[in-house]
Amino acid sequence: MINYGRHFIDEMDIQSVVDSLKSDWLTTGPLVEVFENALQEITKARCVAVSSGTAALHCAYFAIGLKPGDEVITPPITFIATQATAAQLGAKVVFADVQSDTANIDPVAVEAAITSKTKAIVAVDYAGHPADLGALRIIADKYGIYLIEDASHSLGSLYNGQSVGSIADITTFSFFPTKNITTAEGGAVATNNELLLQRAKRFSRQGLIKDSSEFKIKGEGAWHQEVHSFGLNYRLPDILCALGISQLKKLDSFKFERSKIFMRYLSNLGSVENIDLPLIRKSADPMWHFFPLRVNERTREDLYNYLLKNGFKTQVNYFPVHLHPVFSGQQDLKGKFPVSELFYSQELSLPLYVGLKNTQIDEISNLIIKFYE
Repeated sequence: MINYGRHFIDEMDIQSVVDSLKSDWLTTGPLVEVFENALQEITKARCVAVSSGTAALHCAYFAIGLKPGDEVITPPITFIATQATAAQLGAKVVFADVQSDTANIDPVAVEAAITSKTKAIVAVDYAGHPADLGALRIIADKYGIYLIEDASHSLGSLYNGQSVGSIADITTFSFFPTKNITTAEGGAVATNNELLLQRAKRFSRQGLIKDSSEFKIKGEGAWHQEVHSFGLNYRLPDILCALGISQLKKLDSFKFERSKIFMRYLSNLGSVENIDLPLIRKSADPMWHFFPLRVNERTREDLYNYLLKNGFKTQVNYFPVHLHPVFSGQQDLKGKFPVSELFYSQELSLPLYVGLKNTQIDEISNLIIKFYE
């Protein structure tokens, strides 16, 4: 069975983890800083490594001071962690529809959704294609609100030549096995705002303060540490950072391989009627996370099952978040975001990962062609 995504691990990765296991550190140690510095080289922003992409979002929301009564504007087409972590801090989740070509949040819909309670706009780089960050940056600055970028899909992507991670006020990444690089589980927060960085890092380290110049309690010994505001244990262990350090060294080659797969799909499927292929805006240089094909909603499930029967496990990304039962307590949201709902009804993610063979790409392409003949 060929899955829609999987990790790529080579001997260099394995040796890096083995070396870490032989060191004096298993949990948070010196490799965390090495990994964070390596991420900084790519994102052009200061980084804090954390235990997952969800943890990164939680830290980002905490860093901007999100609290009950605040509102965050989010797209429906994303994994629900984008909204869940904001809701856990008591914020109200507000939805804005997506653009039909990229499934990224629509700046026009965002501006229409802003109120006096809006704290942040949250852009999600769907499938690795950066959101319309220029327009969103203008809106955020106009209203004096934060721009957060959920870049779980897009480490290594560029927007107008700038690295994803250096544009929004604060950006989050995921290193889950199917992502562009992996630490098995893991994530990171990136920002060039020193205060946001400190807040995110402290929150991810249980709120512990170890700098004696900040102590409110005096007279304790050198062992002393104290907490001024609550945090959580979102640390990323040295073992996983060792894997991440090794993976980051291959990021350029990963991007090249993913781009080749993406372009081969475009070439293979370009003449097929009844399907829509993803596009690349001039502003974007994506690190493709998956290949979002769009098909007729009446035939999608049949195509999904047909490909599965022939050895290819595709996926649908994502069920619109506003339709999850957890939001049923709000007003009826069904039908309020028609572009998102139509996109979901048509989307099918084809396999795209480093190591996928040309013969496999051609085989699934030929199956799709045959299905629509």
